[in-house]
Amino acid sequence: MEILYSIFYTKRGGYTPQQRAQMTGTAIEELGRRFNLSPDSVSIDHSDIVSDLMYGNKVLLSLTDQDALWEGIPRDSLAKERRGEVVDKLHEMKAEHGLWRMAKRVLYFVLVIVGQYLLFRLTNWLFRKLKVRILCLKDTKLKPVTIQGYELLDTQKQVNLLVFVAGIGRYIIMGLQLLITVPLVFIIFPQTEGLAYRLFGYIWTPVRKILIGIVDYIPNLITIIVICYAIKSLIRLIRYLAHEVEAGRLKLGGFYPDWAMPTYHIVRFLLYAFMIAMIYNYLPGASTGVFQGISVFVGLIVSLGSSTVIGNVMAGMVITYMRPFKLGDRIKLNDTVGDIIEKTPLVTRIRTPKNEVVTVPNSFVMSSHTVNYSASAREYGLIIHSEVSIGYDVPWRQVNQLLIDAALNTPGVLDDPRPFVLETSLSDWYPVYQVNAYIKEADKMAQIYSDLYQNIQDRFNEAEVEIMSPHYMAVRDGNETTIPKDDLRGKTKTETGTNK
Repeated sequence: MEILYSIFYTKRGGYTPQQRAQMTGTAIEELGRRFNLSPDSVSIDHSDIVSDLMYGNKVLLSLTDQDALWEGIPRDSLAKERRGEVVDKLHEMKAEHGLWRMAKRVLYFVLVIVGQYLLFRLTNWLFRKLKVRILCLKDTKLKPVTIQGYELLDTQKQVNLLVFVAGIGRYIIMGLQLLITVPLVFIIFPQTEGLAYRLFGYIWTPVRKILIGIVDYIPNLITIIVICYAIKSLIRLIRYLAHEVEAGRLKLGGFYPDWAMPTYHIVRFLLYAFMIAMIYNYLPGASTGVFQGISVFVGLIVSLGSSTVIGNVMAGMVITYMRPFKLGDRIKLNDTVGDIIEKTPLVTRIRTPKNEVVTVPNSFVMSSHTVNYSASAREYGLIIHSEVSIGYDVPWRQVNQLLIDAALNTPGVLDDPRPFVLETSLSDWYPVYQVNAYIKEADKMAQIYSDLYQNIQDRFNEAEVEIMSPHYMAVRDGNETTIPKDDLRGKTKTETGTNK
């Protein structure tokens, strides 16, 4: 109809040339869709001021003297010329909308529907074949997926996952088929051709926007990749240096090896945070209000709910660089005595000698006093001590020697430095002696104490020296001694045998 659109140059009846052309084209298109169309029935109705092309009672177009003047020919000649063009166009449209053409369109429609049905059948058949092949992989090529000894996916779960992915792929393929078939079905018939283009527009417009968005985003994506790669490379370099420092191959003045990995984790976190801050503006949708609103909401939730967590994390960092203890150390934290088995950014775990695991928040560790037995034992020997009260009738030199002998015979007590004895008080009824001994194995302190107490009792019993408890009063009026009868009986038998 573009030929008809270009024949109007003047206004008529308040309509612009473009509007006249559009109205003429619409009228001819509506007429051309009639099944009983007779193109040769188009006639010319002349009047004094206008010549109308008529089909029955319907006016297809009107020509004025001004239109003829623009064309440079008489109005009746222009009307005959335009009638020939309209008749030719109507013959084309009749052939386009005729019964034979309609039959061919119906045939095409049926073929498209049958073809789509066969494609669905083929897709389902291929999916069933693929499912059988996947099930056969269970006993042939598939192996369990494990991560550090944990079986993440066994063969059955892998089969189920592959079948699920194949099913998703089947539906995607069928959807793509429909995206092609449905517009194709509508485009077969002229009456629904506009709807076909509209449906195709509904599909293609978002796809085109997505593709254009992807192409436009490529420079930003390259920038993000470069930033991420640079940060990753820097992190790998820092990790290598941290391992070297931890292994002792790289020494830094004033920097302890056990600081290496915690420092690496802190630096890695800061670098990742810096990376996110750098690539934030390059993310798709970063400048939109929704994205910014979500960021503010997440930040508010984190700030309101993580004050205690952040306090523990900061305390954990301070504890790391204070070095009050390390893994395996025997410590005393307030009333809790045990070995350090785990240090995390949030808590410290202690296992007591009774195998009780105590979890202590790092903020509590920071606010409490800590005694590290293992550090003292490693550097210059940990001193254990025990007090006994002996009567004034026993010479102090003998008591000192007995206590030193008991300490030296205790497993875990060092010969050098040598154990020593302190006389801590002179009470009304007895003096108090304190034996001190050096040990290196702080984690065996409880057993060493037990062996020391037993050896003290054995040495004093063998020497027939009574250990006077603070509330014991010895009255020699025939009462039995505090030395065990077995020790006295053994000594009496020995003396009797010697006398004989």
